[in-house]
Amino acid sequence: MNFSTDAHCGSHTSKENIPPSGKSEVQQVQRPRQRTVLGVLSENEQRGRSHSQGSQFSKHSSVTDSSQLTFFGCRSSSSFDVYVEEACEVVLAVSGQEVGSCSADAESEGLNNDHAGLLLELSSSSCQDVSMQSELDKSLMSGEVLCVSQYAQDIHWHLREKEVQLKPQPGYLDKHPEITNDMRVILVDWLVEVVQEYDLRPETLHLAVNYLDRFLSCTALVKRGKLQLVGTAALMIAAKYEEISPPELSEFVYTTDSTYTQTQLIHMERVFLRVLAFRMAAPTVNQFLRLYMSIQPVCPITENLAMYVAELSLLEIHPFLQYRQSVVAAAAYCLAIYTVNRNLWPGSLRSFTGYTTAEIDPCLSELYKLYVCAESRPQQAVREKYKSSK
Repeated sequence: MNFSTDAHCGSHTSKENIPPSGKSEVQQVQRPRQRTVLGVLSENEQRGRSHSQGSQFSKHSSVTDSSQLTFFGCRSSSSFDVYVEEACEVVLAVSGQEVGSCSADAESEGLNNDHAGLLLELSSSSCQDVSMQSELDKSLMSGEVLCVSQYAQDIHWHLREKEVQLKPQPGYLDKHPEITNDMRVILVDWLVEVVQEYDLRPETLHLAVNYLDRFLSCTALVKRGKLQLVGTAALMIAAKYEEISPPELSEFVYTTDSTYTQTQLIHMERVFLRVLAFRMAAPTVNQFLRLYMSIQPVCPITENLAMYVAELSLLEIHPFLQYRQSVVAAAAYCLAIYTVNRNLWPGSLRSFTGYTTAEIDPCLSELYKLYVCAESRPQQAVREKYKSSK
């Protein structure tokens, strides 16, 4: 797979909540020679079968253990299509809720953090980023402070309200017997590669994963052969919502190596919008993180590290879907600022968000574990993206 190595790690602000700044340049994309095809994502079928078995593959990635899955590039079948009527009936039958109204009731209780002492040296004093002492180390977000300062609190509380209403259900995979957590991890990793190749914005990726999780939360019995189609539709909708010049429909079909047709992708888009009730303005970790960095600027290294660990959190349902997006963003901010400068949750953000260090600690501990083991994971798209000097 020959993806572009130029990572788009610059600053960007959601056009709905924070006024945009700067101009965006549309870059011409060169198609790679090879393309990874998810096709049928199967974990259960691998057990008890050798790698020599199976039918014809168009492209696949070899596995050495059960943690890595084989991609079967097969043509989709109309018998596996997810129709609007079926999706609506499933939602009403299973959850008793209207389509598009899936949300979590409340935050999960915080987990005991036995390793808090290893992560942070807790302090009650307000610590400032040492980069604030130098003009050369000003945050990439510092220019946006004046844009949002007048409305920052209103924006924050609006996002906090919406994040509860538009939160996916942590246990939604129980309603999809053919889809496993490992399949979702591989799909999200593939979405990161597509976003990187077409130089899309980080917010587009975060929105796509949010749409994916909410769609699977509100439906049931999605076939594994349609999982990549669902993910591609989620990314296409997110690109239309967020990007100035989103890729064409044919480009999204091309990313799947024409495993699905344009007609199937358009049909899945309609299903998506019906199931999500056209509620596309979902708060994401990226939005909260950028708002926090506008209130309390940090150096570019800290900013990109925070964005990196925030994108790592997209790979895992457990435990990160049990936390609010604002809490995950706060944990990413804390982990980045502590790693670079050994500082803690700033007093300005403590008063702005109402979150104390103790409330952030459980999510911070989980994010730290994901951060330290990222190098050993089979999915490396996020790490490769942030390896770029850009």
